[in-house]
Amino acid sequence: MLSAEQLIRYKRNILLAGCGEAGQERLLAGKVLLIGAGGLGSPAAYYLAAAGVGGLGLIDPDVVELSNLQRQILHNTGDLGRPKVDSAREKLLALNPDLKIEAVAGAFTRENAAALIARYDFVIDCTDNFPARYLLNEVCVRSGRPFVYGGVLAYAGQAMTIVPGRGPCLRCIFREAPGEGAPTTGQVGVLGAVPGVIGAIQATEAVKYLLGAGELLTGRLLTFDALTMTFFEAKVQRDPDCPVCGRKQSGGIA
Repeated sequence: MLSAEQLIRYKRNILLAGCGEAGQERLLAGKVLLIGAGGLGSPAAYYLAAAGVGGLGLIDPDVVELSNLQRQILHNTGDLGRPKVDSAREKLLALNPDLKIEAVAGAFTRENAAALIARYDFVIDCTDNFPARYLLNEVCVRSGRPFVYGGVLAYAGQAMTIVPGRGPCLRCIFREAPGEGAPTTGQVGVLGAVPGVIGAIQATEAVKYLLGAGELLTGRLLTFDALTMTFFEAKVQRDPDCPVCGRKQSGGIA
């Protein structure tokens, strides 16, 4: 049962069709893991914390650097040199003391991925490299855990939700990682508000999943172009020959 304080804090959630007090209780019982506490993880975590998603997991091996502050809004100048997960945890608890936060100051690896993901209902891909994304995709598909992909570069961003057994996985679309000559944000930059937009979309997908509300971005790759202020949606089919979720894979979802 929600406390009197929670009824006030989450009033705008409770008023929503498809949420109500029962939905807010589901959010408070929900657990979401964020892989990365930077450009995407910052807005995603803030909105999840504000919404009252009661269990948040943060994993990131990095410390806060001055160049992060242009877009990574969980951190400030006083956090320079601190582990990002510690800085993030402090800000999130200051916003909402209802939360229980697991902060892991380390890399997301094949050794810890399965155990981490098993503790959560939903995962948010806030990584910045394809090896980590491919590992996340593989473990989530094998364990049946839903997650939302997000990527940003320059003035553009993308998002798509993967629900194993209900549509394509990440490798159905991005079969091979970009080559060595592919541009990165470290080379061409990124407008700080773009990860804000994509991270907010990722948080929205997580909340919708926990509530069972609306339609997820399953089988729909959503692309945002900040220069033209347009969104483009591409419908994506599952690839039966996908090396992760294809029919031929041992343990794959037929």
